[in-house]
Amino acid sequence: MERDKEALKGRDDINASPPHPRSLDAELDGEITTLYERKCILINREIDSMGMGKYQWYLWGLCGFGYMIDLMWAQAFGLVLSPMQQELGFADNQTGNLSTAFSAGLTAGAFVWGVLVDIIGRQWAFNLTVLIASVFGLCLGIPDSYDAILVLTAFVGFGVGGNIPIDTTITLEFTPQNRRWLLPLLSIFQPIGVVICSVIAYGFIPNHSCSPNFSESSPLKACNRVGAGEQCCLKGDNMGWRYLLFTLGAITLFVFFMRFVVFRFQESPKFLVYRGKDEKAVAVLQHVAKMNGRTSRLTLEHLQTLENDFDSSSESLGPMLGGGAKQLQTTWGQKIKLELDRFKILFSNATMARLTILVWLTYICDYMGFTIAGTYLPRIIALKNGALNLSLRYTYRSYIYIYLPGTVGVLLGSLLYNTPRIGRKLTLMGSAALMAVSLFLFATINNQAGNIGLNLMEYFFQSMFNAVLYGWTPEAFPAPIRGTACGLASFWGRLFGIVSPLIAQHLYAAGGDGESNPNAVLYLAGGITLACVLTTAGLPSKLVGRQSL
Repeated sequence: MERDKEALKGRDDINASPPHPRSLDAELDGEITTLYERKCILINREIDSMGMGKYQWYLWGLCGFGYMIDLMWAQAFGLVLSPMQQELGFADNQTGNLSTAFSAGLTAGAFVWGVLVDIIGRQWAFNLTVLIASVFGLCLGIPDSYDAILVLTAFVGFGVGGNIPIDTTITLEFTPQNRRWLLPLLSIFQPIGVVICSVIAYGFIPNHSCSPNFSESSPLKACNRVGAGEQCCLKGDNMGWRYLLFTLGAITLFVFFMRFVVFRFQESPKFLVYRGKDEKAVAVLQHVAKMNGRTSRLTLEHLQTLENDFDSSSESLGPMLGGGAKQLQTTWGQKIKLELDRFKILFSNATMARLTILVWLTYICDYMGFTIAGTYLPRIIALKNGALNLSLRYTYRSYIYIYLPGTVGVLLGSLLYNTPRIGRKLTLMGSAALMAVSLFLFATINNQAGNIGLNLMEYFFQSMFNAVLYGWTPEAFPAPIRGTACGLASFWGRLFGIVSPLIAQHLYAAGGDGESNPNAVLYLAGGITLACVLTTAGLPSKLVGRQSL
């Protein structure tokens, strides 16, 4: 038995003899109870022995592109809302419909792709999400009808909605344990996406928008809102927001090309193992090792020996996840039972139930808060800058200043991720509180420096919070349910992200005498964000800090 322990702990001795299940129990203080988890330890050891090679770096970058287009599109709908309204003429109490349509697509995408990634595998979902988003994104600037734009926006959201749960799952399952800080660092691509979107908007919208613009006292109205012969905002004079959407569609198509054509993504070995495809899992590890200039030392015989030892020591002889060739021979009824057993993991004990519910509540509050902020903050900044007689060009340039420091927020969150005495929980609580404070302050201040500084502060701490939340969530759940757990958390967040703009648009349009009421929107977003402090404070500390299989 001592020899087995040394074989497991020493990377160079992994081929000496197949490890015994009891040595795996000792490895994690007796917590490992299933054959699948035992196999995962061997896969983790093999990935650790490879280090962070060429394959993992390519994959990390491509998953980062998924993060990038997620926030890139979300930012776009906030930036195009005002010039779109000026041209198409929809009322103030319909301004939230654009964000709601996008959130509806995100909700469906998070649920569908989150579940499918654990059923059809990571490989198909990794590519199909960006393909769908790119196709509908390229079409988004064509229609002249607000209703048609809302439908296309929902389909873009459906593709984009699967990116974060899929990309975090994939990154986790190919990253060595000592490089897990790269999970929260993935979020650095989100502010990069926002900045890219803001730079493109700055290049197109001020130069190709109707004049006078929406921030001035007497803007041109939509042609369906004026009488015959009156001057109005024509499509040909207002193409900037359409150019922006066409460009973002092309960028998304480029990401698909990089994922599907340039880089050949291999299916996750942990997914293959819990589907009983041990031989393919070993082949994937060999492919990754070869690409990294190494040789994989884990063989099919290791997994089979582990399986045989587990069968001889287990009272249950029925089908189980990670059961190898026996699992592939199960009947459809047994397969359905295994699928149901997967979902039961989320509520398998009191700690897991508490974790699952609090993660859902955190995502709900987070998504509601930043959906409102992302939709209305660009518009509120423009209105406040208009009252200060600042130009449209200045306003769109200020978006770049506001969002660029978000990359520093992600870096700080990644640094604190594993910092002793701070870690994930305190970072989540602190950044959520400061995000809420910045929104409250912005509601009371209107000057040139404050409009930029407080919005910069809000996005800085939003980036820090989301970096830690998205990086930690897949670590908290085991691989058989990981994609589903991340997808369901994102689903609940996206679902309430549909509701929040509808509430916000009524508050925004309730100023009386035709005046808007932006401060009510800011207080709503800040209050919801503040609730994240409570939900993250209640997370089980043991699971918040652990390394997941």
